[in-house]
Amino acid sequence: MFWHHTVTRVRPGLGRDRYNNPVPDWEHATRTTVSGVNIQPRSQAETTTSTRTMVATGWTLYTAPGVDLDLDAGDRVEWGGLLLEVEGEVARWYDPVTGGVHHVEAALKRVTG
Repeated sequence: MFWHHTVTRVRPGLGRDRYNNPVPDWEHATRTTVSGVNIQPRSQAETTTSTRTMVATGWTLYTAPGVDLDLDAGDRVEWGGLLLEVEGEVARWYDPVTGGVHHVEAALKRVTG
């Protein structure tokens, strides 16, 4: 089965900074399990300085044809013991025949170091 991965969408609560501006509140995040997606490696980059090595690794999350996914640019995804950030906007590919969502693609990344 191609759509065999299960992930957890992590959506932050809404907090306020000292100027009363809205900010993500990760301590009060909601978690939603999502099954039937596929995750594939996308990219990897490594930057080394005299004091640290930064590694940025990317994946792409795909849904099955006909499946929309409630995922936004400000969300995170837990998968395989990793906490990944959604990178940029989530792409919804539309079916020209039905007008509905054909599938969803989301770029995910993890930065360490």
